[in-house]
Amino acid sequence: MLLHANHHHNPFPFFCVDSAFSEDQCAVLEALFLRTNDWQHRDGAFYRCSLCDVTKTIPASFQAEILARMREITRLPLVDRVDVTAQRMLPGHVIGIHSDRPLLGYEIARLVVQLNQEWQPDHGGVLELFSSPEGKAVFSVDPEYNTAFGFTLHADSYHGVTEVTQPRQTVVFNFWHIANTPELAAYVQALFANLHFSELPAALDPVASSAESILPEDTTFRAGTAAVALHRLGYDEATIVTGYRHSAGLADCDTGDTETDAAVLLADWMAYLYRDSFDLAHWNILRNKLNRVEKFTRLQPAWQLCLPE
Repeated sequence: MLLHANHHHNPFPFFCVDSAFSEDQCAVLEALFLRTNDWQHRDGAFYRCSLCDVTKTIPASFQAEILARMREITRLPLVDRVDVTAQRMLPGHVIGIHSDRPLLGYEIARLVVQLNQEWQPDHGGVLELFSSPEGKAVFSVDPEYNTAFGFTLHADSYHGVTEVTQPRQTVVFNFWHIANTPELAAYVQALFANLHFSELPAALDPVASSAESILPEDTTFRAGTAAVALHRLGYDEATIVTGYRHSAGLADCDTGDTETDAAVLLADWMAYLYRDSFDLAHWNILRNKLNRVEKFTRLQPAWQLCLPE
């Protein structure tokens, strides 16, 4: 299963596998398309195809094997969860250029398995990879039978599928990073529920007003969100101001107090997740900064979800 992965790095890291599965495994996957119920039809100008959640139909042992191989291939800490979707494209269907960046609680990696017997170039359905949403395709992956394409999702993983002239069958396996789980999403969304900057202490007002006069709105909004996190976690005014300044890029987080610095870094990360998406490089920096730092009581729930052991 998924042997001899061929790795590429342009326009973003991905891998391809020929003869990805055995005949019996392919038969299991092909049988998914015999289902006649539960198909969700997407018919927008950008995304035209039919989808069906087939996770419960895939044997648990099969899922476990794929998960183990994906951990080996991607070298990512993936949780024990796999969601599987059957995708069917009919003549005229097309998928526009998009990146599938991993938003809060979204999957981090994807494996796309092609099940198109006797595919020919004029059948279309080619997976194209782009370095930007406006550029030309940098790499193309033909949807030949029993081939697989895998990649780590991030903000610049732009890809799309050309229009098909013959039916195209694909099975997509989705995997989650241990630090961007649905459980983390629930915690962060609850932390920022009914977000109002008016709840912040008055001591922050002159700092925020000054920042808003010179910095982009996205920057100050995220800084304000980090400040709210610190406020709701029960930290004092000085820590809240420090957190705002750090998230706005006005000061480094180096107060000399270990708990203050840890709280500011975690609040900044949760605000980033809430406002943007999960960034693997950003997370690795956070992990390195807080490695071997004591897990303070107030921060335990957030720490366990953001930086699980």
